[in-house]
Amino acid sequence: MTESSRPSAADDALDGASPPPPRAPFDGVTWREIGYLLANFPLGVPAFVVLVVWLVLGIGLSVTVVGLPLLAAGLSACRWYGKLERARARALLGVRVEEPSRLRPRDRGFFPWLWMRLKDPVAWRHALFAFVRLPWAVLTFTVVLASLFVGWPVLPWVARWLSNADRAMVRGLLSPSDELERRIAELESDRVTVTDTAAADLRRIERDLHDGAQARLVALAMGLGLAKEKLLEGRADESVAAMVDEAHGEVKLALQELRDLARGIHPAILTDRGLGPALASLAGRCTVPATTAVDLDERPAPAIEGIAYFTVSELLQNVSKHSAARRASVEVWRARDRLLIQVVDDGKGGARLDGGTGMAGLAERLGSVDGVFVLDSPAGGPTRVTAELPWRARTEAGPVGAAKRGPVPRGR
Repeated sequence: MTESSRPSAADDALDGASPPPPRAPFDGVTWREIGYLLANFPLGVPAFVVLVVWLVLGIGLSVTVVGLPLLAAGLSACRWYGKLERARARALLGVRVEEPSRLRPRDRGFFPWLWMRLKDPVAWRHALFAFVRLPWAVLTFTVVLASLFVGWPVLPWVARWLSNADRAMVRGLLSPSDELERRIAELESDRVTVTDTAAADLRRIERDLHDGAQARLVALAMGLGLAKEKLLEGRADESVAAMVDEAHGEVKLALQELRDLARGIHPAILTDRGLGPALASLAGRCTVPATTAVDLDERPAPAIEGIAYFTVSELLQNVSKHSAARRASVEVWRARDRLLIQVVDDGKGGARLDGGTGMAGLAERLGSVDGVFVLDSPAGGPTRVTAELPWRARTEAGPVGAAKRGPVPRGR
């Protein structure tokens, strides 16, 4: 790439946290700042007029049936005005402000919508932004226009000082409601993940029942029906005994499949004895020799306990299928208000979140409950997976599944 074809630092300023220092002759960033400041006046005047008329009419008619709906409609328009100003600041000033979350009333109907709009803090801050912009727009338009004719040598620095004030206004008045807005956006994303996960689990359970135990029970019913017909006809020969023996085998297989399915939904050992014995049982079924160490003074809430169990179960399955490891270890402990899980194996490493081993889905599930998933798997190993879950204690005291355990023999 030649020197003339490379983008200048000024043109790249919008991608950084702050623009480059102003200088003459004017660069691209300075001209964009000047354009932004000159556009403040033609955009600020109609916004101010509409705001004043809307406030006067809305407050004046608030004693009637149209006043409050008019205020609510005006606040909705303020949100659109804020979206326009954020886009303008992003394009010309390089200020990137996150979009506020959409308003979603909990209950359907006109009055929940009306109340939600009237108490929207984001819309009221956008209205304040439109109100304070008019005197500021007049000042910036006058100063920049005069500097273009009589003070152009210092115009880059004047434009920077004025546009920095605009940047502060945009960040202060057009940004989401800080931590609350970010938390709402996170919870909305987590809700989608939890819903998708629950739907996938229901489909898996339905498929396992339909293709496994149900099919075996249908075959069992048909076999017993044939044996019953022969017995009623008085033909109790060796074929009837073979049918009954086959039906007995089908019953045992169906019961085993139902037990495996129930263990996949929520294992009885986890409910009865806690996380320590349940994880030891998981390690015993792993094809790689695994050790477990669970150091907990009390049992966590059932939901957290279940997520921890299935997290370890998924990770040990990955160890068995993909790691080519000779040994693995599982450690679980509590650190203040967090439950920490660490699974380590000495396999070939190279695991990735996008590697098709279910790691990405596991990370999403943990994130949906404010958890953290960290994968460290360099090529050649070892692989270390650390998961964190929020600690919630049980409402009722239960047995403590907190014994530290040594090596667990290879599964059957």
